[in-house]
Order: sequence, then C-alpha cells, then structure tokens
Amino acid sequence: MLKRENRPLPRLTPRGAATRLRIIEAAAELMFERGVGGTSLDEIMAVAEVSKSQLYHYFSDKNAIVGEVIRLQIGNVLAAQNPQLSAIDSMAALRDWRNVIVELSRAQGGKGGCPVGSLANELSNQSERARGLLAQSFESWRDDIEIGLRKMRDRGELLESANPEELAIAILSAVQGGLLLAKTACSVRPVEIALDMALAFVELNSAGGPRAKTSLEAELEAPRNVSR
Repeated sequence: MLKRENRPLPRLTPRGAATRLRIIEAAAELMFERGVGGTSLDEIMAVAEVSKSQLYHYFSDKNAIVGEVIRLQIGNVLAAQNPQLSAIDSMAALRDWRNVIVELSRAQGGKGGCPVGSLANELSNQSERARGLLAQSFESWRDDIEIGLRKMRDRGELLESANPEELAIAILSAVQGGLLLAKTACSVRPVEIALDMALAFVELNSAGGPRAKTSLEAELEAPRNVSR
C-alpha cells in the first residue's frame, strides 16, 4: 500500500474531487509523453482546464502532483493486468498473465513502455521521496506476483525450496527489462522473450518440472574438442 504525504487532503466536494483527479490525470498523460522534467505546471493547467489558484488549492507544488501521478500509474498498471494477476495460482495461470502483459505491450506497438518504469528511470536519482514511492509501487506489483507463487508452492506445484519472493523479483525484472527493450526496438518481441525465460526459470523450481543441472552435470554434458 502506497503511503500518502503527511499533509491532509482538503475536504472535497464531489466536484472538487473530480477537479483534483482531472489535474492528476492530465499530469500523468503529459509526464508519460514528455517526462516529468519536460512537463510544466502551465501545461498541466492547460490540459486539465484549471486555473493556478485551483491547482494550488489541491497541490502544494509539482512534487506533490508527481507523488499522485505515481500512485495513479501503479494503480492503472495493476488494474490493467487483472483479473489474471490476482488469479495466479498455477503455471497455466501464470502463462495467462504473461499473455496479458504481452498484449498490453502489443497494443502500444511496443512503444509505450511501462509508465511506472519510465518514472523510475527519470526520478530515482533525483528525488528520494519519488524513489521511495516508486519502490513501494514495484513492491506492490511484486507482492501480487509473489502471492500467486506462494499459492503454487502451497499446493505443491513448486518445490518446497522455491523462494516466491526471489522468483517474483526475477519475473518483475523480466517485465521491466522486456518493456524497456520493446520501447527502444518498437517491437513486442523482447517482452515475449524476457517473460518466457522468466517463466522457464519458475518451471525449474516446479515440483513436476525440469530440474536445473548442477555445474558438474553441465560440464560433463558439454561437447568436448578431442585433439588427434
């Protein structure tokens, strides 16, 4: 769960809440297209169709807006993956979720990347507060994957020695890396490859799946050059 800043929100009427959300959504759209540094408050006000006094009624500064954009984007990202994300409890369900990620990237032509990943790339070294919020965002995403993997281990589909937290980190890393390469290549293929390799890694920890070779087994099976 993402924590909110200590400053309490003003008491909002339904109209006020709608205005505040419109500002956040306008900022999220602009920041995804242009980056946080490339988005000004004037541009946010123009897209949201609000005055400066309205904007400052709801937000103390641009950093406060950025915090809400991060919360909005992780909520949108997780919502787009459901119900498949929350339904992970088997390899089949994990593949169904994988297909959702691939199709979301395909719908963007591989160009969009991950909104949360883009924010992390830009902000993590610039703002400790933003970095903390982004870390919480990725933890929320990882937790959802981890819960599914724990269900798989509890039902005996994964080995008792499998580590759901580490597997979830590996899967999420594959998602982020695949989306970044897809964005630069304008192709969904990197997402497919990265996720397929991550799921193959999960299968190595499957109770009924292939077992990872030891280093000695790999060495014995490796082709050797025989000198004559």
